[in-house]
Amino acid sequence: MERTPLPKLFCETMREMLSPVEAERLFASLDGESPTAVRHNPYKCADVKPAGEEIAWSRYGRYLDERPQFTLDTDFAGGAYYVQEPGSQFVDHILREQHVEQGRILDMCAAPGGKTTIYSTAVGEDGLVVANEYVRNRAVILADNVRKWGLGNVVVTNNDPSHLAAFRGWFDVVAVDAPCSGEGMFRKDDGARAEWSAEGVRMCATRQMSILDEAWQTLRAGGVLIYSTCTFNRTENEGVVAQMMERYGDEIVEAEPIHTSEEWGVECGRVGAFQTFRFYPHRVQSEGFFVAVARKATDSGCARVTPKPRKRIMTDAVKADVAELARWVKTPKQMHFAMVGDTLYGYAAERYDEVRALAESLTVIYSGVAMGQIFKGRLKPDWALSQYVGLRREAVACVEVSKEEALDYLRKRDISATQFDEGLNLVVHNGVALGFVKRIGARCNNMYPLSLRITNL
Repeated sequence: MERTPLPKLFCETMREMLSPVEAERLFASLDGESPTAVRHNPYKCADVKPAGEEIAWSRYGRYLDERPQFTLDTDFAGGAYYVQEPGSQFVDHILREQHVEQGRILDMCAAPGGKTTIYSTAVGEDGLVVANEYVRNRAVILADNVRKWGLGNVVVTNNDPSHLAAFRGWFDVVAVDAPCSGEGMFRKDDGARAEWSAEGVRMCATRQMSILDEAWQTLRAGGVLIYSTCTFNRTENEGVVAQMMERYGDEIVEAEPIHTSEEWGVECGRVGAFQTFRFYPHRVQSEGFFVAVARKATDSGCARVTPKPRKRIMTDAVKADVAELARWVKTPKQMHFAMVGDTLYGYAAERYDEVRALAESLTVIYSGVAMGQIFKGRLKPDWALSQYVGLRREAVACVEVSKEEALDYLRKRDISATQFDEGLNLVVHNGVALGFVKRIGARCNNMYPLSLRITNL
């Protein structure tokens, strides 16, 4: 199929940035094939060594030799891995180099959720990630991916960045993967080529700086700022970072050194206190990516401020409900159960007050783990509970099904009841949980969410 030509002005800019010879190498790579890479969920496949060549800067990343049909892969459906560009996985390396192992992370522009799941994995079940997405339908997709990843440590919000800024000094790490002109996606997306314009680049840079202004307010003294784009031009990358240095001056200091290997092919640079990293697809087996990292000075005088609540939407679960919910999770004493609307949720007890503060001031569309609803003293589980890594599988009959049966289940088709126990069952394939069914006599009620079902043949 004939490709949309690369924008002429983009090509001129790249020749000036690189060199005429190297720019031609870049253009040739943008007309070539994209690598396929995934990142495995260590909480769901800890005992399995994933196939594929390791991605050097990502603990759980692998290159695949060919691109499978992911929608028909039950491991993908069950959150055992996430499909993600290799360059984007570099934020995992940044967190390790900054020794981020727990605490609070804000992912300001989070959809569809790839980096959110990296942050969720990095801080573990005792940490907290706030994943914000301004566009509502993208926030819904983000929430689905968070449920599927299954750590129960994410709050998904649907807010303008200015609303998050009210939580001053709250976060140990703030990540802004900013909306951009998308030049780094020119190999994968002809639409990005067709939509590109110089005016679009300037508009993106203005928006990026606006988001960073709001994000900076939420970062605690000593906290780490990660700014990234999937574009090449300096206007949206080094130019925006330089504006940050001009605006906040001595408040920005160097982060811990982030080490790379020459073999990786990553271009390392610096803008003031920021360390910068560029991924060019003719040098690195990745799409285009840019990231800059710095810290907020410890003497910046940034005190933590929690805004006053605007509403109350969470109430503690009653004692009888807590007893029923407790038998469904591995560590009930470390969890706090609450009612939100008509659904019961579970949270890490140490983070519950923080989640409640967020929910009382922001538009939260998902948080913790949705447990489900209780009828006559028994839990009708939400699909999210099947994906939760803290699910106590002894609470329900677990049935290992064949690949064909698993795909029928994911298509939300009728499946044979004979192999299931009467009542609730957890559907499992290759050890990965897919969801619940309920057997009632000779028939089986498929409880997989209609919105997630596989619709292709």
